Amino acid sequence: MVPCDEVRDVEITDVQTTRIGTTFEWTLVRVYTDAGVTGTGEMVLGPKADAYVEHATERIVGKSPLDIDARMTELYDGLSYLGGMNGVGVTAMSGIDVALHDLAGKLLEVPAYQLLGGKHRDAVRVYCDVHAGEHLHDAAASDDDGAYRPEAYADAAQAVVEEGWDAVKFDLDSPDKHVIDRKNKHLNARAIDYRADIVRAVTERVGDRADVAFDCHWSWTGDTVRRLASAVEEYDVWWLEDTVPPENHDVQMYVTHNTDVTIAAGENVYRVEGARRLVENQGIDVIHPDVPKNGGMLETKKIADMAKTYYIPLALHNVASPVGTMASAHVGAAASNFLALEYHARDVPWWGDVVEEDVLEPGRIDLPDDPGLGVTLDMDVVEEHLLEGEDLFDEA
Repeated sequence: MVPCDEVRDVEITDVQTTRIGTTFEWTLVRVYTDAGVTGTGEMVLGPKADAYVEHATERIVGKSPLDIDARMTELYDGLSYLGGMNGVGVTAMSGIDVALHDLAGKLLEVPAYQLLGGKHRDAVRVYCDVHAGEHLHDAAASDDDGAYRPEAYADAAQAVVEEGWDAVKFDLDSPDKHVIDRKNKHLNARAIDYRADIVRAVTERVGDRADVAFDCHWSWTGDTVRRLASAVEEYDVWWLEDTVPPENHDVQMYVTHNTDVTIAAGENVYRVEGARRLVENQGIDVIHPDVPKNGGMLETKKIADMAKTYYIPLALHNVASPVGTMASAHVGAAASNFLALEYHARDVPWWGDVVEEDVLEPGRIDLPDDPGLGVTLDMDVVEEHLLEGEDLFDEA
């Protein structure tokens, strides 16, 4: 514990990263101080994002970890010439932001959600990302009569709901024999009917036991999505996610404004500035950023607050380890318009072992009252799953 009259004098001394993972690579981040207190964060889906940390470290060493907005503004401004406004640069700084919230919370002896304005809820709702049959990208399993039968999706949905989940998500851009050329992003009528059959099978099997969303991974044209949305309109779809490529927001707005199915997007827009036009033009029905990717906890809270002024709910994309997942849970607790948080590691048996605490139960995360994020890395597990060439963190 740092005495209250000395907390303001604490300075950052170093930033370190290491990478673990399996299906996804998880880059863990630690921010060190001269008080011996360390904050842990995470960045995700940023190949070599850790390379930015060397440039970031020299800008924040010797400064207070408590002034999080100031530190992040300095990083974004100082690293803009390295692409720090979008993509991997923002992902790297997202991990530092998460670590600073953990660190500041420990120094001030408050949970991280208190640094974001306090909590609206004691627990956050979590939905489970599910795959039917073999993995989506296994081209050998693309036969409609095999792993990607609509009934296979329904079977998977039933199994997950029976585990206790009340919200699930499936990929809808699976390979199938009706797609002649994936590159032109067009679906013919048979391909749309096949996807409508998947939606029908899952929603009818689940009934009112769970909400069901479908991820499209930026796969199709605006016209295709309009026709697909019309085909599934009669079913109980929670949302269609990332339906069109992310570069052209006019097309995203066209889709949202010309369909009656709820449309979600936001994983591929960076920081509040990247989300601004979609929100102001009500180009999405649900804003769906990723905390350890799109800007960190403070930036995501800014996105949530902006969306709130347009009555747009916040759902959080998440493929992180328990560290990034808990960071997202703190944001979800602090955002009044929060809807749900994704869990994407049902097939990773050691996911929960990365931290010492029990983080998740089916359908919910209870917010801890411990300082910072409220999770502690299990260094033995981290060491066991280090990627090749990675080293364990130094001791605090």
